[in-house]
Parts: sequence; C-alpha cells; structure tokens
Amino acid sequence: MAKETRKLIANNKKAYHDYFIEDKFEAGISLAGTEVKSLRMGKCSIKESFLHIENGEMILYGMHVSPYEKGNIFNKDPMRPKKLLLHKAEIAKIAGKAAEKGYTVVPLQVYFKGSLAKVEIALAKGKKLYDKRADIAKKDMKREAERDFKVRNLY
Repeated sequence: MAKETRKLIANNKKAYHDYFIEDKFEAGISLAGTEVKSLRMGKCSIKESFLHIENGEMILYGMHVSPYEKGNIFNKDPMRPKKLLLHKAEIAKIAGKAAEKGYTVVPLQVYFKGSLAKVEIALAKGKKLYDKRADIAKKDMKREAERDFKVRNLY
C-alpha cells in the first residue's frame, strides 16, 4: 500500500510554547461539505481552540474554519463546535489523564491524511513562566551558535 500523503493546513505553535506535550493522538473531524472545501483552500485557524469531553464525546471549540466563498446557504457558522472522531477507549484514556491536576488537551495540527481531514491532539501539562524563559534562552543560544557557525564558515 502506498504511503498516505499528509498536507498540513493549520499548526498551533503556541501550544508548544505554553505546554509540555506528553502524548499525541490522531482524530478525525466531523465537518460539513463546505467546511471541507474551505479547509482544502487552507482557511483554518486553531490558535485559540480547546477541547472538552461531553457525554463521552470529544468536542473541539474555537477552531475557525472560514466560510467557503462559493458556498451559499450551506455555509456553517465558522466557530461552531466540531465533534472529533475517536474510539471510546481513547476518549476514556484522555479523559482520565485530563482529570489529573495540571493536564489539559490541546489541538496541535489540522491536516489532510489522504482525503480525510484529521486533527492531532495532545495531552499536555502547562508550563510555568520559568519553563518558558528557559525554552526562550535555549532557542536564543541555538540561534546564536548557528549564526557564529555561519559567520566562521564564510571566511
């Protein structure tokens, strides 16, 4: 079988800055037809989105899918809650971990896997301010080292 192609639509860089990512899951998204067409054009944002578990179902809130330009009455509300498609055992596992203090569930990426719209969600633990500062310092040191390496190799 050929390898599935993966086309990235939206990425949540803020999640990596604000949380320690513990465990990742892949879930399908229940969407309307015009929403899928809009996603294919790359019109999606998950910056402020979050997940809740209600009645044994995982719901994604705050994911903005821009209305499809060529759509009409079939366009849905861009901010409507979207149901994620996961197995009951996965939802139970995520719910058990998310109930612990300090854990939350955040969306990381929205992408197409073949022809299916998927979202990568993660079980994450919140970072403290000093953790964020340490990450920024590490990133600055890495950037500085790369710059020095580049300058040294030019001469």
